[in-house]
Amino acid sequence: MAYRKFSADRIFDGTRFRDAGTVLITDELGKIEDIVSGTEAVDDVERLSGTLLPGLINAHCHLELSHLKDVIPPHTGLIEFLVSVVQKRGFSREVIDEAILRAEAEMQGNGIVAVGDIGNTADTVFCKSKSSIRWQNFIEVLSFTDESTPTNLKHYQSVLDTYQAELDPGRHRSVLVPHAPYSISPSAFRELNRLGAGQVMSIHNQEHPAEDELYRSGGGEYLKLFRIFGIDSSPFPVTGKTSLRSYLPHFDEKQTLFLVHNTFMPKEDLDFALEHATAHGMELVICICINANLYIENKVPPIGQFLDKGCRIVMGTDSYSSNWQLSIGSEIASVRQHFPGIPEETVLHWATLSGAKALRWDDQLGSFEKGKKPGLVVLDQAYRSSRLI
Repeated sequence: MAYRKFSADRIFDGTRFRDAGTVLITDELGKIEDIVSGTEAVDDVERLSGTLLPGLINAHCHLELSHLKDVIPPHTGLIEFLVSVVQKRGFSREVIDEAILRAEAEMQGNGIVAVGDIGNTADTVFCKSKSSIRWQNFIEVLSFTDESTPTNLKHYQSVLDTYQAELDPGRHRSVLVPHAPYSISPSAFRELNRLGAGQVMSIHNQEHPAEDELYRSGGGEYLKLFRIFGIDSSPFPVTGKTSLRSYLPHFDEKQTLFLVHNTFMPKEDLDFALEHATAHGMELVICICINANLYIENKVPPIGQFLDKGCRIVMGTDSYSSNWQLSIGSEIASVRQHFPGIPEETVLHWATLSGAKALRWDDQLGSFEKGKKPGLVVLDQAYRSSRLI
């Protein structure tokens, strides 16, 4: 068996930086054998410039929206952004397919080895069936009324069936999930909770203040979005509570639940969510997509409060409809720029082992532990350039 030996300016193992001069040893297929000192490695060491770390985890993306690159301008605000996404999806099959292939290749080239990917359709299956990336497919359900729940779930189940029939279940997983609190009725929430028992799930959470207003009063800016679907007033119950306090009680089946974006999540709601998760044997994951938040609202999420509460934090790129690139390195750079007090090791952990654990792929990915095959990535000192070895 042939071995490869790597040294770098720095080696981050998924949890911490290793001592200077450390050498990573893999077999010829990339399986981790050991991490040793430079004196033990002796010779034939490949010297890399930058930080060597495990393959990056993109916990939230919309690969199927890749054809919307540069179509929706930055800083429109969330409501106008959502209206544009709905109204500007009429592209040819050829354009959509080519954009998906380019985006997948970009993510792979940027060192991303696993993706939590949102899909309303089966458009990305052809690409994923040939991809070296692992895909956790979140088949995203929209169902505005209780009356439409059976029909809508039947449709999205057919999409899920396609994913499960075409993709290797040993490498990829697929599950039905809710889109957002402003697009799922109570009966749909209840049924998705049942269908997703014990699985990894996802929901867009508190991206805009109007989301809470919708549940508190039945009014607000989301009514503009509803009118596109022929709905004149809010179809959701007025609870007098925030959106999170209104929908999260529907989940109680020991899921791992990704809360994505959380740009306008108050501390009191975070406390409520963590207490609910503990009481029902759930794992709550906070997914940060800081560049998408900057692209859409020019806001950043309250990362400090998530740290203070000891949340599991992971990182995502969102889609090309709401980002300038699909690079976890760039997400790391933005977090470091806007939150310079957060230790570098902490942010790199979110992008590697924390993401792998949240997606339940830490048996193979996320860290330089013997026997794993996590992928090797070199990240430059400015975090702007990353590449898979």
